Amino acid sequence: MEPFVAALDQGTTSSRAILFNRSGEIVSRAQHPFRQIYPQPGWVEHDPRDIWETEKRALQEAVDAAHIDPKDIAAIGVTNQRETTILWDKKTGTPVYNAIVWQCRRTAGLCDELKARGLGKTVTEKTGLLIDAYFSGTKIKWMLDNLPGIRKRAERGELLCGTVDTWLIWNLTGGRVHVTDYSNASRTMLFNIHTLDWDGELCRALDVPMNLLPRPVGNSQQYGTVAEGIPGLEGLEGIPICGSAGDQPAALFGQGCFQPGQVKNTYGTGCFTLMNVGGAPVISNAGLVCSVAWSLGGRVCYALEGSVFNAGSAIQWLRDELGLIESAPECDRLAESVPDSGGVLVVPAFTGLGAPYWDMYARGTILGATRGTGKAHLCRAVLDSIAFQVCDLMTAMAADAGRPITSLRVDGGASVSDLLLQLQADALRLPVDRPVQVETTAFGAAALAGLAAGVWASPEQLSALRRSQHVFLPVRDEAVCREELRRWGRAVERARGWIEPEP
Repeated sequence: MEPFVAALDQGTTSSRAILFNRSGEIVSRAQHPFRQIYPQPGWVEHDPRDIWETEKRALQEAVDAAHIDPKDIAAIGVTNQRETTILWDKKTGTPVYNAIVWQCRRTAGLCDELKARGLGKTVTEKTGLLIDAYFSGTKIKWMLDNLPGIRKRAERGELLCGTVDTWLIWNLTGGRVHVTDYSNASRTMLFNIHTLDWDGELCRALDVPMNLLPRPVGNSQQYGTVAEGIPGLEGLEGIPICGSAGDQPAALFGQGCFQPGQVKNTYGTGCFTLMNVGGAPVISNAGLVCSVAWSLGGRVCYALEGSVFNAGSAIQWLRDELGLIESAPECDRLAESVPDSGGVLVVPAFTGLGAPYWDMYARGTILGATRGTGKAHLCRAVLDSIAFQVCDLMTAMAADAGRPITSLRVDGGASVSDLLLQLQADALRLPVDRPVQVETTAFGAAALAGLAAGVWASPEQLSALRRSQHVFLPVRDEAVCREELRRWGRAVERARGWIEPEP
């Protein structure tokens, strides 16, 4: 029988499971949204139990929809929203608090304190990151410092912590395996990307007990198997879990960017641009970060990365908070109904600005509106903002890498938008390559697991599976696009520093 590989794709707004065959084709899929929790402005949380229950349900439904014998599933791969942090009871598995989501800015003041202590250079040299509330380390410290009795319980060894990959693998294995893969570990601000282990100096600086932390492991190896007796996963016990990567490196892998210099961008809740830089880390001078992309067969691959905090979430804002559209496709239809944004610029800095600015205090801004501005212009301005933010990232990336970028491979939910990708090609003056298989994040996790399980023999075999669906080429006048980017830069400056740092 043909083997199948299951990918658990646990995202910021939904949990998905996808089954792939050996040709890299989707056999079945299932998806369930879950609650977004906003306790106060700038704070974002998830209930870890929602994450587990929706992911578990999606896996079982995907298997049922495929009409296959679960014994034909050779492996499970996990990919996840990164930096989102969970703390739970080691014995009962009960979370002690909601998951603090990667978007959450509650630790911005703590990050300012760490910078004032002069830790910025040490953090960058050891972790490849910048000090920012985006990363997991300060989220852990916040829970330890602000939840009554939790620090003492942690010091007694009663608690465990981890990112979402760790949480899922721990639950899938019935609490037997507490690990995190290198790509997720390197987004915590506690992990040394040179030694591939937790850094004692950084853990002490953030006052995080090391006994809380999961064991760092490679991205393509067996971590454990699905435990018996998990409600809702009957019949799946014994399937090996042997691939794991954060969503963005998983997409880089799934896009077949195996050679240094290849670049991909994922259009999701945020935008994430990654460049394969090979076997040695590149410390950025342009506001980017460097992380482990994957470790395969003992060989480590690093990636330069730029992160946009709000991309697809800006379209959700138009739908859910402003009520201007009923669905994401309607945003495209309205945006296409006007020749441009009518001079309107939207800077969707709802939770600050990521790379290359790293401004925790920037806030969302609408500029250039007139009495003639309609919702179509706002929709077009939001799509423009996504393309412009990716331009900012790629300009910085080319400077750091010291080489021109010749094309961009794209994926993610918003990559189905022809208009967005045409705007992107025009702004970048580069080909934008959308594959037939846009589920590259899930496929990357499946591919890592399938390599470990022997479904595929090599990355070269995986490369042969990728096919382009459409390549978007620049068509608009270059001078017009350059002027739009100049105006975008001015708008970003207006959005920055909107909230003064607390003394």
